Amino acid sequence: MIVILGLVILVAAVIVGVAGVLANGGHAHAVTHFAVFGYHVTGSTGTLFLYGIVVGALALAGLSLLLAGARRTSRRGRDARRGLAQSRRETAAVSADRDDLRGQRDTARVYTDSTLGDDGTTRNGSDPGLRRPSLSERLLGRRPAPAQAAPQPDALASQAPAAQPEPPADQAAAIPAGAPAPAESLHR
Repeated sequence: MIVILGLVILVAAVIVGVAGVLANGGHAHAVTHFAVFGYHVTGSTGTLFLYGIVVGALALAGLSLLLAGARRTSRRGRDARRGLAQSRRETAAVSADRDDLRGQRDTARVYTDSTLGDDGTTRNGSDPGLRRPSLSERLLGRRPAPAQAAPQPDALASQAPAAQPEPPADQAAAIPAGAPAPAESLHR
């Protein structure tokens, strides 16, 4: 509708311009003493009116280019704001998913810790090494590392202590074989 209205106004302006130029032509409508930027306009008032139309058309073209540039800039800004809003929504959704996964992980750890006995074996017979891959492992295609068994406390106690270095001959009689080392040797 606006395009049709603009077209009607443009056609009416062209008709008025042509009628103004033709009605003010000839020697009866001569222009005298009219100058623009040092250029003396000669001819009729119709010619002067035609120059006015040309200058007005150039001004209108410049204004339309200016408005088109402003419209393009505002469209880019609007698109950037939309993209930013969408990015923020996606970030919020991913953060919520991450928080949910952390909660599930913490719940699973509490459950796993409550099902393990004091000796490291499970109370309900399930294997704590069997687990689903984490989100990063699923996204990046990595396979979980095999679970390694923790050293058993009784296995550490059954190992023989490391061999003690032999003291020099002059201190051999002063320190019994099973006695702990003197305090000053610990602070070296």
